[in-house]
Amino acid sequence: MFVIVSFILSPPASAHVKWFAPYDVAQSPLPAGWLLSSDFVLLVCAAALALAAAVAVENTRSGRHLVHALNQATAEIDAEGERLMLAVYGAFFVSLWTAGGIILTPELATSSPMIGWFQLLVAAFLIWRPTLILTALGIVALYFYAISQYGLFHLLDYPVFLGAAAYFALTTLGWQTRLYRPLDVLRIATGITLMWASVEKWAYPDWTLPVFAEHPDMATGFEPMFFMKAAGVVEYTLGAALLATPLVRRAAAVMLAATFISAVMEFGKIDAIGPAPIIIVLILIAADTRPQRTWSPAAVPILYLAGLAATISAYYCGHQWLFRPDAAP
Repeated sequence: MFVIVSFILSPPASAHVKWFAPYDVAQSPLPAGWLLSSDFVLLVCAAALALAAAVAVENTRSGRHLVHALNQATAEIDAEGERLMLAVYGAFFVSLWTAGGIILTPELATSSPMIGWFQLLVAAFLIWRPTLILTALGIVALYFYAISQYGLFHLLDYPVFLGAAAYFALTTLGWQTRLYRPLDVLRIATGITLMWASVEKWAYPDWTLPVFAEHPDMATGFEPMFFMKAAGVVEYTLGAALLATPLVRRAAAVMLAATFISAVMEFGKIDAIGPAPIIIVLILIAADTRPQRTWSPAAVPILYLAGLAATISAYYCGHQWLFRPDAAP
């Protein structure tokens, strides 16, 4: 199944379509009923079983050996995780200041010159550990400023930024529990970001048609609408896998990081700046050597399907609530 996933999730599929094609968030999404087809059901069932199988492998002696080998290979990266976060996020915010006219992510354009300088200040606060809390507050301020300009529904695409703010704040405060650390909070936010974004591929597949026209190899020979269903299932599954057991989430992080990085070759520097905050988190997840409790493989398909139903429902209900006719001022 992972071979199939790697084949379906071609590098261009990891690019955020809003960065490259026209879109209208207020537009009514396709009815969710179009997903109730045999091909979608088969894709979802195959993904759920693949996750269960991966968890089952992790529970075996071979799985434990794989985790041990991965720990040895990534121990140095894990030890330098905080410094890597500081370096990449610092470079990210400096890049936003250099590019100008961007709030956090490429499609969130702004004409205010002050936003660029504010983002440079956010980068400067990353230099000293005691001022990381100011970086966290700055990211939250930028996120809510973007909401004021583009609306809540649009910014629901990017909870990863709130996760990053939480990471820096909790790192400053030295907070962690037996089960959760700052990296775990950031990992969960990243998984939710990808799970939510996957629904967009099903709700608005037409947004990607201009990208298909410009990059005809993107569909890898599949009919475009089927490709969007499959790409959405893959993105949701790998995002959900980030919330799972250590070996599963680390394998998913490696696959996701590889596709985001390879997409840069296809789409250029915009796709290098945009996903940088996610790529570094994926690298840290892949390198995370902390042990966690394993799961029962039998529970995985139930959790997967329940999460998928909840995510689709939240997306459609949220859109209906925020863009219902009587919501207009």
